[in-house]
Amino acid sequence: MKTKIIHLTKITDPRGNLTVAEENQDVPFDIKRVYWVYDVPAGENRGGHAHKRCQEVIIALSGSFHVTLDNGKEKESVLMNHPYQGLFVDTDTWRTLDDFSSGAVCLVLASELFQEEDYIRAYDAFIEYIQKKENV
Repeated sequence: MKTKIIHLTKITDPRGNLTVAEENQDVPFDIKRVYWVYDVPAGENRGGHAHKRCQEVIIALSGSFHVTLDNGKEKESVLMNHPYQGLFVDTDTWRTLDDFSSGAVCLVLASELFQEEDYIRAYDAFIEYIQKKENV
């Protein structure tokens, strides 16, 4: 699986903690887009796609949620619940985010600007795309 947990710099202070994510240091790419997901209703999920070119780091800023990752052969689920950890998700990885706790906020750092043609939004198309890449 082309994913890994990244431990971001955490500066502890009695007045409150601070975490830093710097491009090409903590995050293994230039950050070109930042977005966040919040107020996800109970039972709903987000994601449900893969990227051809975009790499991402997913961070639970508040609360918790699960990220299910699928490379076409194996699946794994990762609980995100620490704001000082990021989940690096490389290209060609199907991801679904679910089981959001009340008040959860998901921050995503992306290596690319939004381009619809970079997305694979149907799981069957994702499997076909992965199989074609393996046969090249």
